[in-house]
Amino acid sequence: MDEVAGSIAARAERELRSLVGVSSPSGDVAGAEESMAVAEALAPEEARSERVACSSPEHAPDLILRLTGTGQGRLLLVGHVDTVIPHRAHRPLAVEGDRLTGSGTVDMKGGLVLALGALRALAARTSEFAEAALLLVCDEEWRTAPFTHVARFDGFDACLCFEAGQVTESGEDAVVVKRKAAGTLRVRAHGRQAHSGSAPDRGINALLALAEAAQLVAARHAPDGDQRLTAVPTVIRSGDAFNVVPGEGELVSDLRADDHRAFDAVCAGIPAELRGARMESELVRVWPGMDSREATAGLLARTGEALGRAVVPAGRGGASDASHFAASISITVDGLGPRGGGAHAPHEYILRDSLRSRAEVAAAMVHAWLTTSS
Repeated sequence: MDEVAGSIAARAERELRSLVGVSSPSGDVAGAEESMAVAEALAPEEARSERVACSSPEHAPDLILRLTGTGQGRLLLVGHVDTVIPHRAHRPLAVEGDRLTGSGTVDMKGGLVLALGALRALAARTSEFAEAALLLVCDEEWRTAPFTHVARFDGFDACLCFEAGQVTESGEDAVVVKRKAAGTLRVRAHGRQAHSGSAPDRGINALLALAEAAQLVAARHAPDGDQRLTAVPTVIRSGDAFNVVPGEGELVSDLRADDHRAFDAVCAGIPAELRGARMESELVRVWPGMDSREATAGLLARTGEALGRAVVPAGRGGASDASHFAASISITVDGLGPRGGGAHAPHEYILRDSLRSRAEVAAAMVHAWLTTSS
């Protein structure tokens, strides 16, 4: 395993430079196509490439790289090539002390490098599994459509997702086996325009209605409650001119909870009318939670034994495609990517030395799964 991890780490920085060099914000077809082409070039020669329809309309097709083996067990690796960084703000990879900075480094092109390395390692052990596949999607960062790939991998025995890794306060390697559900609540206000100087009271102010709706959402915020619900208004849009009472507007709020059903009460808490404006509320995105702590305990223990140091379970509030698979693939582990920070921000980075340490974790987990499934 040391040899496998060393091989992955030796190529990691160069491969990361190629992936981060491509600007690939969600929804950009050209950026997604170029990213998929880079991934295909870095995949093992034995892998069969397949382009499948993306869950989101008008996106580039997603990519599946498949290996066929002669053993038993089927393993799914998961990642995404899209970022939330627009072309105008894209930053290529740069070395800054102990950090590798650049757009999408930690979320999650650093993870893609390790996933591709794991796939190459699997290509050398085809007698120990029946099938291994790497799914790369191009719409993870802002998908509101239903996720279409779960049925495609029905019957797979394990799922490893390569979102960013982490360590405990005492420095132990951690992987993610519990995630909150995520939801996006959109509230639209329909008021009436009027001149804000000569006839302000003839209007119905959509902006004020949305401001009140934002307070109602925020009042549901209960991170210490039974469902650990967070309800955070994040975007408000209303008005076109400084001297016009705004007649239309929209509020967007980010919701997280242990159980996605907690979002229903937040949505229902917006009345049909506020300050005279007609209100429309809908959940435009609902992603399930994930809790695979019990099912993965054995795999984590065997991974630690193979690695020679502990690999411990952890939770995270952010959403991930792993959550979609966890309901049907009980052994689902996330957070196998390198460590870093600044996701979705100009200073996004990974820690340079974590490419090696997290390659060791990934290699040990693949080995632990293979020795159990074969």
